[in-house]
Amino acid sequence: MTLPTIAVVGGTGNLGAAIAWRLARAGYPVVIGSRGAESAEKAAADLGHGLRGATNAEAAAHSDIVIVTVPFAAQEATLADIAPHVSGKLVVDTTVPLLPPRVMRVQLPSEGSAALKAQAALGEGVTLVSAFHNVAAHKLAQDIDIGCDVLVFGDDKAARGRVVALADAMGLRGLHGGALANSAAAEALTSVLIFLNKTYKVDGAGIRITGELVPLED
Repeated sequence: MTLPTIAVVGGTGNLGAAIAWRLARAGYPVVIGSRGAESAEKAAADLGHGLRGATNAEAAAHSDIVIVTVPFAAQEATLADIAPHVSGKLVVDTTVPLLPPRVMRVQLPSEGSAALKAQAALGEGVTLVSAFHNVAAHKLAQDIDIGCDVLVFGDDKAARGRVVALADAMGLRGLHGGALANSAAAEALTSVLIFLNKTYKVDGAGIRITGELVPLED
């Protein structure tokens, strides 16, 4: 089976680089995107595993799945940059609406969540799924078992399933979290996890769903 080519837009950042590295190690063809091709190419060379670098727009244009891994402040401009190249594609938004300096306080945008903001920006021609909000980037960048669940949100169940599979391939446990509107819960939880990290001196708190989960039927 031919694996889809994945663009990690904003892939020179901590989360993007870690996701790209994990997916490339799992055998996926991955293109790291950045505002400048040179920085993306350098990051790709440093990470190895056949990674390639390009501008964000070029990476999105030549990929089947696009994962957006930029800070909230850069979300709008980044989505506008890739919008002409993602029609008909699956876009995975990882954006958490953190507004420094009060990152330990939940501050969701007027749209209800960063994911809904992304869907509105990209339009109905894009299948939008959100995920990877609650996993510590510095842990994801290490060759360790993180023991973290990834909640995946989207209005298209099959599209959610594709992203659940990506999370599983990365050594995490992907779980269906329901409709795209539910992304607000995971986005808000990030501020809570940051608070826990500081209060209890945790090195990258994550989430783990308890109970015995029955695997979904195809």
